[in-house]
This record gives sequence, C-alpha cells and structure tokens, in this order.
Amino acid sequence: MNIKDRQLEIIRILQDRTSPISGGSLAEKFGLSRQVIVKDISILKASGYQIKSNNKGYWLSQSSKIQFIIKCSHRDEEIGDELNIIVDRGGEILDVFINHKTYGLIKKELNIKSRKGVDVFIKSIDESTPLKNLTENIHYHTIRVDNDFAKESIEAKLREKGILID
Repeated sequence: MNIKDRQLEIIRILQDRTSPISGGSLAEKFGLSRQVIVKDISILKASGYQIKSNNKGYWLSQSSKIQFIIKCSHRDEEIGDELNIIVDRGGEILDVFINHKTYGLIKKELNIKSRKGVDVFIKSIDESTPLKNLTENIHYHTIRVDNDFAKESIEAKLREKGILID
C-alpha cells in the first residue's frame, strides 16, 4: 500500500469511528511504527483534515464540509468503479442527476458513504436502467467531502480513469 492510500485508509478508519483510536492500534493495523502514523496524521492535518487527539488516540472532528458537483460519463459496468473511487477518498455521494432534453432535471438522492453503500446501490440498479443512459451516459453527482485534499483526490482519480468531464 502506498503512502497516499494508507493516509486515505486512516481517514476512512477515523470517519467510521465514534471514539478515538490509538496511534498504536493504527500502527498495528498497517504493520508500521507508531512514528510513521504520527507523521501520516501530521500530513493529513496539514492537508486540511480536522484530526484531533488526546491520550486516548485520534478522531476526526466534525467540521464544515465542502460540497461540489462533478460531471461524469462512463459505461454501465464502470458505475461501481466510479462510486468506489469517490467513497474510497472520503467522499459522500449525495445524489445523481441528469439534464434531460425533454423532461429537464431528473434527480435521485443516493447518500452513499461507503463501499457497502455502493454495493447496495449496484444491486438495486441491476434490474433497471441507470439514469445516465437517458443522456448518452452524461450525468452529475453532488459530492460532500471534509476538505480540499479529498476533493482534489477524487477529481484526479476520476480524471485519470476517463470518467470525469471537465
């Protein structure tokens, strides 16, 4: 696992917890020293994550979130990849919407925050037609993240995969 992926995994762990987690526990999970975790936490804080700490460990502070809209296009079989890229980098997928030539704006709330949520959504559309198919695969998502680092990470990975339309 590279450094960036490990740091994103640390954020995911902190997001899923309701109580602090010790640096030692994180170090054990990744098979690293506690000092490497301390360095990762420092980098994440400098990137804008609101990580707090005390003698019991680290936790993610509830802070103001950043919301943004992305424009995407991809094949049906890439839906899971698209959504997993977003949640794996700390994004919450609030909705999907299209701008249909005849019917105008068509929007569906999703509120997907995890891979499990992605799996549930994928299973729910297996027996129907994805909304994006009404507009030649062009669709939009409103995404919510904790900071610019997560936003930039999501956009970069979606761009790399050819999913994000600028």
